Amino acid sequence: MASARVARLRKHGSSNNNLKDAPPPDKDDDKNGNKLEKYDFLTTIGTGTFGRVILVRHKQNKEYHALKVMSIAGVIRLKQAEHVKSERAILETINHPFIVNMSWSYHDNSFLYMLLEYVPGGELFSYLRNAGHFEVETANFYACELICALEFLHEKSIVYRDLKPENLLLDADGHLKITDFGFAKKLWDRTWTLCGTPEYLAPEIIQSKGHNKAVDWWSLGILIFEMLVGCPPFFDDNPFGIYEKILAGKIDWPKYMDLIAKDLVKKLLVQDRTKRLGNMKNGVEDVKNHRWFKSVDWSDVWERKLVPPIVPKLSHAGDTNNFDEYPEDDWKDIAEAPAEDIAIFADF
Repeated sequence: MASARVARLRKHGSSNNNLKDAPPPDKDDDKNGNKLEKYDFLTTIGTGTFGRVILVRHKQNKEYHALKVMSIAGVIRLKQAEHVKSERAILETINHPFIVNMSWSYHDNSFLYMLLEYVPGGELFSYLRNAGHFEVETANFYACELICALEFLHEKSIVYRDLKPENLLLDADGHLKITDFGFAKKLWDRTWTLCGTPEYLAPEIIQSKGHNKAVDWWSLGILIFEMLVGCPPFFDDNPFGIYEKILAGKIDWPKYMDLIAKDLVKKLLVQDRTKRLGNMKNGVEDVKNHRWFKSVDWSDVWERKLVPPIVPKLSHAGDTNNFDEYPEDDWKDIAEAPAEDIAIFADF
């Protein structure tokens, strides 16, 4: 069966207003009472296997946020409790200009909630599919901001593990924000969990050899290729077909591909992770010092001084036109979870 990502790629084809940033998320330290009462629920901007993301607005200060809502019963049924708890624990400890930051988490007897920044520009995936592929300068810009975010996460011993255009949002000014930390993990050595998107999986994940932060550098190589070419380098209708191609390592390089970018991608897509750019002795510095980034001032990247190549069209801070429409079904009408399941998330 084709993966959901393959379906989206086929749907879009795999061929080739400038608002100020929203204020920092509302830091509501009230641990008592229903945090949700302070917000108006507006519209669903995303759905998943056991939850959805809803645009909400604070009743007093009128600021917009994205509220991630997850069914406790669904999380338990799909054995995702540890992933969800890990996501919450990681987001609680980090704050970065290129990451969708969390303000607070909360739960009742049916749902888990995480209040996040609202990033109104929508997915990088949508812009990439509409363009077919990005120009070199555009791909370079997004790669730079991602490298800064990955450097930050890796310094905190966090491996992200789900890099792909669908998990990269554009803010009001056009800067990147990484979202969805469901597969992220605090890591000091290696982990063996099989997780991620098939087209973006590193060989060591597929082979269950145990993996570390090197998988994020592999995924960066896949992303740069997809941005420049319009489709990932290892592509098939069936996940197992994708895995076979990844392990074989054969890539059809388009003749028009920028040669310096090609060199970078080759060094990121090295099967032996000990020889993979970003995971060797000099770490991230090897990536930042590659010729493809020779004109980049990395302090300017960090301070968001680079001029974004795409500025989302927005009419106001709560504009949702850059997201798909989703049915507003009776998602609230769900039975309370068993007490033992609720207890698992006592500290949420």
